[in-house]
Amino acid sequence: MRCYANQLPSELKKGLKPFYLVFGEEPFQEAQCVQQIRAIAKEQGFDEVIKFTLMQGFDWQEIIAQYQSMSLFSARTIIELDLNQQKPGIIGSNTFKKIIELINPDTILIIKGAKASQDVQRSAWFKALDKHGLFVPCYPLTGTHVKRWLDEQCQRLSLNMQNEAKLSLISATEGNLLACFQELEKLSLLHANALITQQLVMQGLLNQAKFDIFDLSDALLNGQAKQAIKVLNKLASDNTEVVSVLWAITKELNTLIDVQIGLLNGEPIANLFKQKAIWKNQQAPVQSAINRLSIHTLEQISSELAIFDASYKQGNLIAPYQALAHICIKFCQPLNISLPCHPVN
Repeated sequence: MRCYANQLPSELKKGLKPFYLVFGEEPFQEAQCVQQIRAIAKEQGFDEVIKFTLMQGFDWQEIIAQYQSMSLFSARTIIELDLNQQKPGIIGSNTFKKIIELINPDTILIIKGAKASQDVQRSAWFKALDKHGLFVPCYPLTGTHVKRWLDEQCQRLSLNMQNEAKLSLISATEGNLLACFQELEKLSLLHANALITQQLVMQGLLNQAKFDIFDLSDALLNGQAKQAIKVLNKLASDNTEVVSVLWAITKELNTLIDVQIGLLNGEPIANLFKQKAIWKNQQAPVQSAINRLSIHTLEQISSELAIFDASYKQGNLIAPYQALAHICIKFCQPLNISLPCHPVN
């Protein structure tokens, strides 16, 4: 049975299931859902928690052994299995089918994983676990869903926040639920039952949006100039090494050039994705960039990256992040302006 993250508390009140499938792309919601299951289960005597992570050489028989065994420390046990962004494969699928045949009322199995695609949800092992358990998809929240989530957290923490304060917090944390929740907890500790105004939020608010060079890569591939500059500003404020940013941009550029050349030579796009190890979740952004950027444009950006690299190593860039911003914008839209390189006097 499917149950969304915000519905889980009410579902848990109806009774515990033998299996929980907590899958998604939003780590804070995933962690919060698992914690909620644990808390309710502990109230019913599930005191021991055994954790497994799917890695190379993982022994699936250990899951079955633990599922069947009686605990020395607790009458009831929770087993948490983190699929580590992988699929269980044939052995794992057969293991799940075996466990379903051995349903143990004194053991709860929580399986965590990446977003459950349609092919995963249609698999026999998933359907079988879902039939006896609860599937909790944890999607990234946007728009009104973030606002609704924030309202729920404020209610849970007994926070009285003005609407403008909420909007400012959402804007500052950029959909990062963990950062947003941490800020709410801080406000709760500092201001208790006081009215939380926009001024109070802004006074104590640090920019909690967590960006890294991979976020920059995503923005560049999707042609999101505004987002790319926002990420770049955050990387600069965090004193991220310029060479690391340069590496990220160069890596994406070289991939796009190789794909464009392959397409010009008549190779199928599917083959090129496979050759360049472009995973399914990245294929749409790469396709978007290929549609937007001609080989001529990509070669121009490559030339500017070479100029940037040489100028940076020679100390001829007064503001390297400004020059990187220039290159990033070219990834997203036409920009017929030369790279801002200036000799240091």
